[in-house]
Amino acid sequence: MVSFECDYIAGAHPAILRSLIETNYEPLPGYGMDHYTESAKAKIRKACGLETADVEFITGGTQTNAVVISTMLHDWEGVIAASSGHVNVHESGAIEYTGHKVLSIPEKNGKIDPEDLRNYLVRFYSDATHEHMVFPGMVYISHPTEPGTLYSKRELEELSGICHEYNIPLYLDGARLGYGLMSKDTDVTLEDIARLTDVFYIGGTKVGALLGEAVVFTKNNKPAHFMNSVKKRGALLAKGRVLGIQFDTLFTDDLYFRISKHAMDMAGKLKEIIISKGWEFYIDSPTNQQLILMNEEQMAELGKYVTFDRWGVYDEERTIVRLATSWSTSDDDLQVLRDAPL
Repeated sequence: MVSFECDYIAGAHPAILRSLIETNYEPLPGYGMDHYTESAKAKIRKACGLETADVEFITGGTQTNAVVISTMLHDWEGVIAASSGHVNVHESGAIEYTGHKVLSIPEKNGKIDPEDLRNYLVRFYSDATHEHMVFPGMVYISHPTEPGTLYSKRELEELSGICHEYNIPLYLDGARLGYGLMSKDTDVTLEDIARLTDVFYIGGTKVGALLGEAVVFTKNNKPAHFMNSVKKRGALLAKGRVLGIQFDTLFTDDLYFRISKHAMDMAGKLKEIIISKGWEFYIDSPTNQQLILMNEEQMAELGKYVTFDRWGVYDEERTIVRLATSWSTSDDDLQVLRDAPL
């Protein structure tokens, strides 16, 4: 059955599989000490327009968030995130498990509003008892956000300015970064993100790779002995070549951006199908995740033709349904949905 459940239902892009097969018998050092990993790092630095960036590879998104956040915070600090943020809702307390609290603030369409961030920080430091509270030591955002919205360049500039004013790093979760960068509705580039954040990661798991994320430290601020910390937290892959070869392939001939654009082209067609069928949008998403509202009867009928994700409860009668495109979505997949008599 055709699936629009999420953007990592397929294994990996064929070019990545070919690279893994072609290099399979080549003896290489472990733990990312191989020349493919070094090549991937150089290509990512070039794509970011930041030759001084430190790039490291970690196995998955939750591991990346937990490692980056816990190694960059002091013992007495927590991380600010939107109430809908991935680290606050869908990571099973991974951040709290490291000993750091997620400091939740209200979200607006999945995003942190710069004014809300400033107000939070002003209130914290104005509180005479703040020495007895968890200090805000980092700001976490994702781009795209959980519901598929995007930050504008102006919003990122404002968030970055506030973070630098308070001397706390801005961390951007880029699990679906490729899809955000290739959206027709964005004015943000990879170079903008490298300039405006202190650390971010380029998602591979959801954008064509079998697994893995590329962490980019942008301000010569990689924590000391970072890879020791990665291993201590169980996120270091012995066969680091698997990550290096994949990202070396993704950042050759703009593959990462080309397959992300394909997903966004498919998302545009998906949106047209949703509109033609008269389905109600939960939110106007400019990325590859389209969220609609359906009751149980509608979902049962839709489930006869495609699989989808029950993203959340909207009210007593309706559920938020997610239909997602990816690098692997085809016109034939969309035709199944288009032809479904719903």
